[in-house]
Amino acid sequence: MLKTPSPTAPLPTGHAEGVSNDEFRAAMSRLAAGVVLVTAQEPPLDPDDPEAPGVEDVGMTATAFMSVSLDPPLVLVSLRTGARMDDLLEEQPLWAVSVLTESQRHIAGRFAMKGRISDRLLFEDIPYARGEATGAPLVGGALATLECRTEQRVTAGDHTLVIGRVLTARVPSAEGGPLLYFRGRYRQLG
Repeated sequence: MLKTPSPTAPLPTGHAEGVSNDEFRAAMSRLAAGVVLVTAQEPPLDPDDPEAPGVEDVGMTATAFMSVSLDPPLVLVSLRTGARMDDLLEEQPLWAVSVLTESQRHIAGRFAMKGRISDRLLFEDIPYARGEATGAPLVGGALATLECRTEQRVTAGDHTLVIGRVLTARVPSAEGGPLLYFRGRYRQLG
């Protein structure tokens, strides 16, 4: 039988809410999640400078992605507050999502690296098309692609929940299964 603490009982030490970071991570690692690549275009830093680089493609692997509503079609992605993608989507309302297949593990790993190289180099050998509504990269061979416009941003602890209206949704590939993240590793279904 599980014992629930009484509302007046003191919370265990180590974490403000009574659960340690390690305990929380261990529990949540048991939840399998689909893996997506979130992409957007970063506008030029100095649009008045003709020598400045044009738009830059930016990408980020995410596992906290979900459908929110059918009418209107809304999705949600959770971004670490202060991450490059969080900062970009605060200013750039258009973004895209590619639902990765089990054979695209290398793409997920590449865009999840800490201290990684420039995004331009990360996209260099990945086949992609530009989204018609957002201009953001859509990974070739993905199970599904969605283009979105931010409707709402919600601060939630150390993350920002970005809710986007789906502008386009495509299912370009029926080949292969989804790439999953479970117990700290990329996995295949089955």
